[in-house]
Amino acid sequence: MFTGIVEHMGTVVHIADHDTTVSGGNGWTVTVGDAECILGDCHIGDSIAINGTCLTVTEFNKDTFKVGIAPETLRRTNLGTLKVGSKVNLERAMAAGQRFGGHMVQGHVDSTATITNITPEGNSIWFQLTLPDASLFPYIIPKGFIAIDGTSLTVCDVNDKEHWFTIMMIAHTQAHVVMPLKQLGDKVNIEVDMMGKYALKSVDNMLRGLLESSKGQSSVFENLVKKMLAERTL
Repeated sequence: MFTGIVEHMGTVVHIADHDTTVSGGNGWTVTVGDAECILGDCHIGDSIAINGTCLTVTEFNKDTFKVGIAPETLRRTNLGTLKVGSKVNLERAMAAGQRFGGHMVQGHVDSTATITNITPEGNSIWFQLTLPDASLFPYIIPKGFIAIDGTSLTVCDVNDKEHWFTIMMIAHTQAHVVMPLKQLGDKVNIEVDMMGKYALKSVDNMLRGLLESSKGQSSVFENLVKKMLAERTL
């Protein structure tokens, strides 16, 4: 579990699409450098979020660490677009008893979104992001939480029909995360609020239970429940 408060920006120093070393396991690996400040208590097998993606440390030294990346992770995230020299957001898994400054982030990326507008306002920046997966929009609400490349942010505006939403980033955050380094058309990792997923799942199960119990009873009530279920899937 993570908090969405990025601890440090590291730098990709090596990428291997077929790492034959023991720590590579014949798979895709990424090695991140400039990470000494988060490796003091590191162990093999620890979880570190890279751009909001929970990954397992397979090798490390004083200032670099290596992670393996599965094919499904490459398909679902923007990690496949990383290059040597790319800056990445880093956060260690949350420790028991630490302050909880952001929101509950699993590190399980739902999809990628595309940056479609960048507009400065004062010393802050507006970002508009288009998300092609319409099924995620029930979980994106104004003033709700969202994790973008692992950064806990607040949703501002939402357009369900055109599949976009906005966030505003203050100057302090701009200096500590990778998003301001990106350009129009770049992809970012999106994880919607997990509490919204649980809440909607509970409501759906309740409505389906009501629908099942209403069969053979009031057609008005049954049709109302069907309508509510249909609206949840739009």
